[in-house]
Amino acid sequence: MTEPEKKSWWQRLSGGLRRTSASLGGALSDLVTRRRLDSAMLDEIEEALIRADLGVTAAARIAAAVGEGRYDKDVAPEDVKAIVAAEVEKSLAPCAHPLATDTAKPFVILVTGVNGSGKTTTIGKLAAKFSAEGKKVLLAAGDTFRAAAIDQLRIWGARTGATVIAREPGSDAASLAFEAVTAAKSENADILLIDTAGRLQNKTELMDELEKIVRVMKKVEPDAPHAVLLVLDATVGQNALSQLEVFRKIAGVTGLVMTKLDGTARGGILVALAEKFRLPIHFIGVGEGVDDLQPFSAKDFARAVAGME
Repeated sequence: MTEPEKKSWWQRLSGGLRRTSASLGGALSDLVTRRRLDSAMLDEIEEALIRADLGVTAAARIAAAVGEGRYDKDVAPEDVKAIVAAEVEKSLAPCAHPLATDTAKPFVILVTGVNGSGKTTTIGKLAAKFSAEGKKVLLAAGDTFRAAAIDQLRIWGARTGATVIAREPGSDAASLAFEAVTAAKSENADILLIDTAGRLQNKTELMDELEKIVRVMKKVEPDAPHAVLLVLDATVGQNALSQLEVFRKIAGVTGLVMTKLDGTARGGILVALAEKFRLPIHFIGVGEGVDDLQPFSAKDFARAVAGME
């Protein structure tokens, strides 16, 4: 039996964002094929962009760009898509930063996010990516509250060849982080990925725990953590904005990973996040497979969201 041909990242990205592009691109095509461009149509275009969760600011700017010099003219759907793609890219380009992990050894990455955002899976996928690059990776099961998260990380460790530092459920997360940073240094590891709890019901408790983790790891490595990544689930739409607000205050988030873009028509939320917070977007995920998490490209994402071929 022949192996199915492996899809390129562009195929996976555009396929993964199909729900967003179908919703947005479909609405735009319907509007511009019905009549000539006028102010009422621009209002409808702006509404379609807001429905795709791009945010009010970006939607107004993009609609204005569509209208520029085109009043009372027939406009082709492809032209509108191209303008939308160019404007979305403009919003996202300042945030498209690769995660540079060669500035420290071990490079300590604290991974935060609410439970269910895909945090532990993302850690596993990043471990696979870094291991494939020939880096020595350690994983710390710092979400000690959930036995399932600890088990999941152990499975990823076995799968990727990464050493896993874990304890019994309910153990102190800060002392585990201390142990993990110490082990990463003594084993000359390149990368240490630390999972953390994501329960937002009690923000004070979570804040205290994260602050303690950071304080304790600094005793071993004064500059740690070198990156604090927030994993966001695209399917939560506008809630992603409030999650980032909370975790930025609690954990000092330095960059974003957006998962589950294939499960929603609200992929435009990444634009709203970029417009509001201007934080680096390091990786995006459009599926379950290890290869479905890739470094973020503003141009590719913008073209995929607009439904361009």
